[in-house]
Amino acid sequence: MSSSSSSSSSPKKQTLFISSLILLWYTSNIGVLLLNKFLLSNYGFKFPIFLTMCHMSACAILSYVSIVFLKLVPLQHLKSRSQFMKVATLSIVFCASVVGGNVSLRYLPVSFNQAVGATTPFFTALFAYLMTFKREAWVTYGALVPVVTGVVIASGGEPGFHWFGFIMCISATAARAFKSVLQGILLSSEGEKLNSMNLMLYMSPIAVIALLPVTIVMEPDVMSVTLSLARQHQYMWILLLVNSVMAYSANLLNFLVTKHTSALTLQVLGNAKGAVAVVISILIFRNPVTVMGIGGYSITVLGVVAYGETKRRFR
Repeated sequence: MSSSSSSSSSPKKQTLFISSLILLWYTSNIGVLLLNKFLLSNYGFKFPIFLTMCHMSACAILSYVSIVFLKLVPLQHLKSRSQFMKVATLSIVFCASVVGGNVSLRYLPVSFNQAVGATTPFFTALFAYLMTFKREAWVTYGALVPVVTGVVIASGGEPGFHWFGFIMCISATAARAFKSVLQGILLSSEGEKLNSMNLMLYMSPIAVIALLPVTIVMEPDVMSVTLSLARQHQYMWILLLVNSVMAYSANLLNFLVTKHTSALTLQVLGNAKGAVAVVISILIFRNPVTVMGIGGYSITVLGVVAYGETKRRFR
């Protein structure tokens, strides 16, 4: 009797565990996005490069603690100078994507930022074809048409449209896709493959070193303005700390959700996460939206879902 009850409770515990992981992943991803927007647009903290450096510093420290001390995953060592250079290249591209995304949040509402970000599959397919000549079925490419069309429609119906913010958002989306394709090429051999946690461990310090001189040159008054803001707002440092920790948590939980579910499940959950982020951001920031904008974003999301499904079927 007791053995049957314990066996029946095991799947329930597993379901509860995975559901908790997904909830935490949603919370950290959406939380860091909304906090970025609040700090960069509503709080007067106009330093996206320094903010990215804070994120990367937290990722470097917490990745080390998680792997070396907590042993969440086995430590993987870099085996050659060539492998280090490949990781460094990925780190620079990753930096460009994060900085571009943060810069765009200064000028665009979160809802439109997410709509543009949903076009990642389009850029991934484009770079995969250009760099590896990897072709998908024509029906798979056809599913990308509504992905792009939706963003064009959403752009025309976006009251807060800003050209520079749009260019930075598109650039960040393209860089994110480029990084995923580049990662598959550079770390393709079995001896060089790193799991996402170890890759973050090595990428983050390189990113901090790369961002430091850029911050000094492009945001020279960051410390004086930050200290001034901290005197006006007593929770300034807490917000920065929470924001940086959440940036790491998003990466950690991304890894854990993939590990306990699948990459396909993560993709589906990611599509839903974008829609949730849009709704929450509109409720919090009260940015105006139009029927045309909502329709465009809906078309993009449906295109992304169709792309994922056709790619799975015609693999």
